[in-house]
Amino acid sequence: MSSLQHRFWSPTRLLLQCLTLALCCVALRAHAEPYLAVQMGFKCGQCHVNPTGGGLRTSYGDVFAQTLMPHDHIDTGNDVWTGDVTKFLRVGGDLRFDGEVTAVPNTKTTNTFETKPTRVYVEGNVIPDRLIVYVDEWVAPGGASNQEAYGVYWSKNHDWYIKGGQMYLPFGWRLQDQSSFILTTSGINMFTPDQGVEFGWERGNWDAQLAVSNGTDGTPGPSHDNGKQYSGQLIWVDSKWRVGTAANFNKKTVGNKSAFALFGGLRTGPVEWLAQVELIDDKSIVENTQLNGRRQTAALAEANWAIMRGNNLKITGEYYDPNRSFGGDNQTRWSVVYEWTPIQFVQLRGGARFNDGIAQVDSQHQKLYFVELHGFF
Repeated sequence: MSSLQHRFWSPTRLLLQCLTLALCCVALRAHAEPYLAVQMGFKCGQCHVNPTGGGLRTSYGDVFAQTLMPHDHIDTGNDVWTGDVTKFLRVGGDLRFDGEVTAVPNTKTTNTFETKPTRVYVEGNVIPDRLIVYVDEWVAPGGASNQEAYGVYWSKNHDWYIKGGQMYLPFGWRLQDQSSFILTTSGINMFTPDQGVEFGWERGNWDAQLAVSNGTDGTPGPSHDNGKQYSGQLIWVDSKWRVGTAANFNKKTVGNKSAFALFGGLRTGPVEWLAQVELIDDKSIVENTQLNGRRQTAALAEANWAIMRGNNLKITGEYYDPNRSFGGDNQTRWSVVYEWTPIQFVQLRGGARFNDGIAQVDSQHQKLYFVELHGFF
């Protein structure tokens, strides 16, 4: 780990150049930030249309993001934005723009600007509060691609629902950083939606979901075999803490994959803590033309410190063991990110991520510095 300290400040000048240019750009909805749910003692469905988090915010989530998140609220003389086009139709959007500096040992340092996936959201309230149709569309860069498209029927008391269509699967924390070890190792993230049905149950402190889907790992098109993927989670949500367990089983033509996770959150004063540990048994991995399979472990611990209104410091430590049957191949990743929300609809993020792993593999010692400008509506 001492090599990480030696490399910390080398691209500072390039990072400042990226920051200056990024501030000149305009960005428009963030991925899920579960620490906010822990901070407020909410379930994910309080602020997001999707009961498992991410995507379009509810009217409450929009009001929260405009009045409680920013350092200053600019009075527009009108009611706050809630996405309502008509009584039956709501919309939203998300655009992120990054400036990044990437350094890998024995490789030339690169600096780039990149527009992250631009998404638009549409919610059709066919029967308000009971029957909705929802679409999450990736519109740029690289052309349109549907991420979610489903219908949801809610019970009269809103204590259970059934969902059908293309959706993100329920499995642990739905983080903003889609490159986290716990998301890439399980293969369940916001880049791998699947088509199927989901049943959800919410009563008191309990929150549970069970989904049955094709198991195509985000590959477009229909399933080509009779195997299915089963995903589920059960969470106890308290005002200051929560704990949950999740499981996933994907029956594949060549080798099944199963995953189990424990996750939780805790609020201690101005700091919110998140943690998740996963055990994965992937029998579909092929090495040297042999179907060997691997037993893997991924873990995350994160602290979010609300320094003052509109300012959050995020520190994350991650661990990944790609093969528990083989020693010496473990990887770690450390991140420090500062998030500043000066006014409603706009947030600026900047930070650094450091990877450490096998000494001989340069790519496992990458360091990344970035600034990101985004807004939300």
